[in-house]
Amino acid sequence: MILLPSPPIVSFPANPNLLLVSPPSSPPRRRSSAVVSAASRDVDSFTSKSGYLFSLSADEADSLSEYSFSRISEIYKKKPLILLRRLVQIGTTFGFWFGLRLADEALDRSEQMFKVRAAELRKLLVELGPAYVKIAQAVSSRPDLIPPTYLDELSLLQDQITPFSTEVAFNMIEDELGLPIDELFSEISPEPVAAASLGQVYQARLRRTGKVVAVKVQRPGVRAAIALDTLILRYIARLVKKAGRFNSDLEAVVDEWATSLFKEMDYLKEAQNGIKFRKLYGSIKDVLVPKMYTEYSSSKVLVMEWVEGQKLAEVNDLYLVEVGVYCSFNQLLEYGFYHADPHPGNFLRTYDGQLAYLDFGMMGDFRPELRDGFMEACIHLVNRDFKALAKDFVTLGLLPPTAEKSAVTKALTDVFQDAISRGVRNISFGDLLGDLGKTMYQFKFRIPPYFSLVIRSLAVLEGIAIGISPNYKVLGSTYPWIARKVLTDSSPQLKSSLQSLLYEEGVFRIDRLESLITESLRTETALVQKHVEGTDSKIVMKQMLAFTFTEQGSFVREILVQEFAKGLDALGLATLDSLASTTTPFSGSRPFASLTEEDMTNLRTFYRLISLFSGMRKDENVSTQVKAVSKYGEAHMPLDNASLVMYQLPSAQEMLPILSILPELPQESQQQLLQLPGDLVGRLMSRAFARTIRRIFL
Repeated sequence: MILLPSPPIVSFPANPNLLLVSPPSSPPRRRSSAVVSAASRDVDSFTSKSGYLFSLSADEADSLSEYSFSRISEIYKKKPLILLRRLVQIGTTFGFWFGLRLADEALDRSEQMFKVRAAELRKLLVELGPAYVKIAQAVSSRPDLIPPTYLDELSLLQDQITPFSTEVAFNMIEDELGLPIDELFSEISPEPVAAASLGQVYQARLRRTGKVVAVKVQRPGVRAAIALDTLILRYIARLVKKAGRFNSDLEAVVDEWATSLFKEMDYLKEAQNGIKFRKLYGSIKDVLVPKMYTEYSSSKVLVMEWVEGQKLAEVNDLYLVEVGVYCSFNQLLEYGFYHADPHPGNFLRTYDGQLAYLDFGMMGDFRPELRDGFMEACIHLVNRDFKALAKDFVTLGLLPPTAEKSAVTKALTDVFQDAISRGVRNISFGDLLGDLGKTMYQFKFRIPPYFSLVIRSLAVLEGIAIGISPNYKVLGSTYPWIARKVLTDSSPQLKSSLQSLLYEEGVFRIDRLESLITESLRTETALVQKHVEGTDSKIVMKQMLAFTFTEQGSFVREILVQEFAKGLDALGLATLDSLASTTTPFSGSRPFASLTEEDMTNLRTFYRLISLFSGMRKDENVSTQVKAVSKYGEAHMPLDNASLVMYQLPSAQEMLPILSILPELPQESQQQLLQLPGDLVGRLMSRAFARTIRRIFL
């Protein structure tokens, strides 16, 4: 559904943007929608070409309130002629169009007829009905996949489909709500302001409250048409799977899509979805979710708050695109309740600069274990941990547990290595899926039913963004939020994954922690605030410390304290080694405190941690110049090398910026800081005691 600015005023002088007329005062006529449709002079193309599908009995129509393949199959087994007629209609419609395209190629006139064929395809899809319009809507959101001419034509399917008769619509409102229309509304537009595949929208004013509302009325016959078309698509999916030897359960994918589509046709369910969506996401900065009026709604009529604005795709507002992307990832990964039909017609930029969500019929539910698995996959992908990524694909249901993990890891490395090397901000979600195609077939990847809606949602979002900014990357924009979620989430699965990511074969990967923390801090500005050029280092330090010393950062803080203790311990040993080398320069004996390779690694990590939290630029030479001593009896570490890391450590003066911001931290962070010295001392004593015991007895 899309709400557009209304045509010129007929009445309602209080707001010149609205087109409203008073409803007729004569008693409403009580006629069924089918009778009205037959009697109406204004027959839309869908009814004209596919109206024979509407011939279901009242019991049959009522039994299709929810999607049930067995029930649909049972109904149309008794109607073989209608099924045959529909198959012939679909076959001849697409066959004729493809025949014209081939003729254009043969006559070398493809370029001249390109726009004509695009317009013809749009009209054919409308005539075939909502199922095909819905598929085309998803395609129309990908400007990187289809030619501009087809994009322009298919975009009209989002809200500019030929409306059905207003007389039919008004009678349906009265029949569904049980009151004359003039008792419900003091004013209502005489014609729909927008028409989509499943229904059309009128603008009205509630008589009781005076509120301006949108009234969505379901298109007659859509349930019967979609039921038969999903039956046909399911049989086609079965044939394609057998013929193409697909690993995915294509029938289950169709079932998942059809289930969502049937839910979308229940307007009471949509109202409940809208209420839940408003509760979960309505408080996000610059996000507007309209109010639902359930007391004026039924399964075929929905009344909601009127929202005015422009299509997001028609305004050059990259900030609101990022708000939408952030909100969508919040839906997918925070609560799991997400908008599964985010085509451009369902987003408005309001006149006060907010992003308005519309149409809550098609929603999805992302289970917690799948949300965690998705975030793990993103983190492992960006950090080039392809072995862990292969395991993530098993968790997500994309790979069978019996798949050969080593071979999959090698294939994933070959597929993604180049893409990842360009940096997270340059990773295209669409390109990743395209690169993965061959590997998916080779290793018997499966597409779980839930995954099709999630992928469609993300692909459409990236398509909208690309339409405004061709270089926009959804994954690059949302990775900071994913990084922050992984660092702060209380999920045992994510904590275990973070632990494994940061400790590779027992070695702490400080570079990965740096990347995660640095990226996570971008959430403060990149996703929910207007962009600000440049970032003051003191602000970054404050954000980092405030994040670390909070309840949310407790898991990361535990890791940091442990690594700081190791670093301080190594620093003490390096100091002793330095003193010993100075006082006994010609001694051939091994100093008691001689540094091991592990100690040098801990010392380098300590330096990088100090650099990270103090805003200093780390010297990469520290990581490459320092030599380690790993075995007793080998050459001692030279004094120059032993002093190199120590020399690079910040002085007391360089640490003053950190000390100056400590009083500015939140009270919770300050309380956690007070506990830090005691914690560090305890860990240092424990390490010193353990080392002494080892050197005495081993």
